[in-house]
Amino acid sequence: MIEVAGSSGVSLWHAVSRNRRDRPTLEGALDVDLAIVGGGFSGLSTALHTAEKGISVAVLEAEIIAWGATGRNAGFVVPNFAKRDPDDIAAELGPERGERLVEFATGSADLVFDLIRRHGIECDADQSGWIQPAHSQAALEKTRSRAEQWARRGRATVTLDRQETEDLTGIRGYPGGWMDPSGGVLNPVEYARGLADAAEKAGARIFEHTRVASIDRNGDGWALKTESGSVRAGKVLIATNAYGGPLNRALQRTYFPLKIFQIATAPLPREYRTYLLPGGQGVGDTRRNLFTFRFDSENRLITGGMHSLGPGADARVPHAIWRRLAKHLDLPEIPPLAYSWSGMAAVEPDFLPHLVDLGPGLIAGFACNGRGIAMTTSMGKVLADWADGTKPQDLPLPFAPPSPIRLHGLMRHAPNMLLPLSILRDRLDEGR
Repeated sequence: MIEVAGSSGVSLWHAVSRNRRDRPTLEGALDVDLAIVGGGFSGLSTALHTAEKGISVAVLEAEIIAWGATGRNAGFVVPNFAKRDPDDIAAELGPERGERLVEFATGSADLVFDLIRRHGIECDADQSGWIQPAHSQAALEKTRSRAEQWARRGRATVTLDRQETEDLTGIRGYPGGWMDPSGGVLNPVEYARGLADAAEKAGARIFEHTRVASIDRNGDGWALKTESGSVRAGKVLIATNAYGGPLNRALQRTYFPLKIFQIATAPLPREYRTYLLPGGQGVGDTRRNLFTFRFDSENRLITGGMHSLGPGADARVPHAIWRRLAKHLDLPEIPPLAYSWSGMAAVEPDFLPHLVDLGPGLIAGFACNGRGIAMTTSMGKVLADWADGTKPQDLPLPFAPPSPIRLHGLMRHAPNMLLPLSILRDRLDEGR
């Protein structure tokens, strides 16, 4: 058994991915129109779309491409919002701004798979759909409403009854659910590396092992300093999500840093695929303590989740998630745990993507909330318009100065601290 645990450990995707090549560290001075801090989906998508417009752009990554949450997720491509539905977003933000944000999400998965096809990115991509089973009757009503709301906005959603859900997932007990056929799965590290290659071909410059130590106003632009170089840029995007460290203290207080664990089993025999996800979709149900699962190209089962933290969590939690997988799939024998890893997600209080105004021409982008691949890729395309002169207020994403969470030092631990209560509420919903 191979176990790779800890937020600084190597994920399954880094362990098995191809197409790895070293990129240089920044040495000396550089002048560009746009400097991007962070080499994950947000930064790479922005670099690609910006370079395609003929704008000079440089990506500065402190470690290697896809080192942070980009290389530590489960590889689900989900084109909708975590815990938010179109109608309430339109009600909260107003019809015009709300519908623009919903439209931004609507095509996000298609954008991912279109980029993969257009640039020939080999990342085991499968636009097979994303399934959300309902864990209770009350949740089923919400999924039906959710599917209907997206359908009214042009999404080809599919509502599922009990038997259809079992046929698609191989899991008994769900009363139904819904499916978004535009979603899917991929290898996130290979996808990120493919975005980086495409961005460089379009003219972007990408530097690894180039940690930005400071960002300061310099005339009508910005000066970024690294250990061995400097960049002068007209505009700057901070695309680090939960991995920004001390670069901007104000940003750290605007989101909940959520530690999420992922595991992968040894490969299953192929015969199991006749009834477990025979169509190759990704699954994420409606529980507060979310249950997800998918297969990779080698028939490994992949799942993840939150768990209460404490001493020994990196060793204890993966085994708890593995036991949960065995329980939900009701397999006579589940393959041994082969890989385990964890990472940090940035979760906004309203579960929506945001652009944070940090000064003239200085923006931070947050678009994950558990929907990182689709949303951050789409955000990159939007931010390329900003790099090309569109005012940030005219973009489809909420844009405002930093809004610190009250009592952030305590509240940042709330999602993990409240997990036992969430598990209890899930069981009560299910009548157990």
